[in-house]
Amino acid sequence: MKYFIWFLRIVVGVLFIFSGLVKANDPLGLTYKMDEIFDIWHMSFMAPYTLYFSIAMIAFEIIAGVALLIGYAFRLLSFLLLLLNLFYTFLTAYALFSGNIKECGCFGDCFKISNEATFGKDVVLLIMSVILFAYRSRVAPLFSRYVTTALMILTVFFSFFIQWYMLEHLPFYDCLAYKPGNNLFEKMQPAPDATPDVYETTFIYEKGGVKKEFNSTNYPWQDSTWKFVDKKDKLIKAGTGQPAIPHDFAILDSDQKDHTEEILKTKGYQCFFFLRRTEDARTDNMETLRGLIAQAKQAHIPFYFLCSTDYESGKAFASKWGLDIPPYIMDVTISKTVMRSNPGLMLLKDGTVVHKWSYRDYPKTLPVAQ
Repeated sequence: MKYFIWFLRIVVGVLFIFSGLVKANDPLGLTYKMDEIFDIWHMSFMAPYTLYFSIAMIAFEIIAGVALLIGYAFRLLSFLLLLLNLFYTFLTAYALFSGNIKECGCFGDCFKISNEATFGKDVVLLIMSVILFAYRSRVAPLFSRYVTTALMILTVFFSFFIQWYMLEHLPFYDCLAYKPGNNLFEKMQPAPDATPDVYETTFIYEKGGVKKEFNSTNYPWQDSTWKFVDKKDKLIKAGTGQPAIPHDFAILDSDQKDHTEEILKTKGYQCFFFLRRTEDARTDNMETLRGLIAQAKQAHIPFYFLCSTDYESGKAFASKWGLDIPPYIMDVTISKTVMRSNPGLMLLKDGTVVHKWSYRDYPKTLPVAQ
């Protein structure tokens, strides 16, 4: 039994460390997934706290994984792991059987697995957690108290520091469709044999205080005695060959005219300055940004200001900080996917992403203007 318990500790511990590190590469990815889940559950009031939940959850996965391997506070840890795996199993079961969540995001954007595989993984982890909890009294620390304490302090520091670093800069490894090396216009095109997602719609009606579900063929739309309450869309079959970049990626001018295709098909270098919200935008290194805009103009390189607020707010921000570029409008959901920092800068050549910088890392000189 001793070796079996060791096997479980290694499997669960390594998996938790791996899961935490993958998500620590992009803490905002988990934050946005939490926003999505809370919105589905009609708990939008939790949105201001999702970043803190994300950071805490990621840190706990890394800390718990290390603690599991070295046997630190195992009685308490085994109980917390059991609770966490119960929650994960519930969450992935909801994602699988409700169809409301397309991807659970359990391993971030770099390692996407189906909801079926994720649910199966969590069921196995839950069983392992139950066994570890049942035999918690048999596990002793691997090292002396001082070494164990030092290792845990280092782990706690590392688990929070790495997330702070990624939030201040950009993910160490970009797993999204807007990463360097990708041509944005090409990524917006579906495959020749693409098939769309297939959804099943359930309608909820109420009569006499009783709610009943109907499908799209028998819902009582002509019966005035039934009152419509809600509808749910469940993913039945995922589409294939769909564009990696949705058509919501649109660059609009002040008159809502779409310039996306003409801009992305332009030959040569271009700069995109992304700004999601003006009210909480970081203004570090704005002098450096102004210098880059001046260099781009001198080198005849188009410099686009892609703002996700209204046009007037973007124009006011540009005027306040001396950015001699007119704003264009971009959807906020797309913007936060393209650029994790707010704001951030992207360099393209012939529509292909060359480099991305957060507000902390603007280059002193554009690579093309050196």
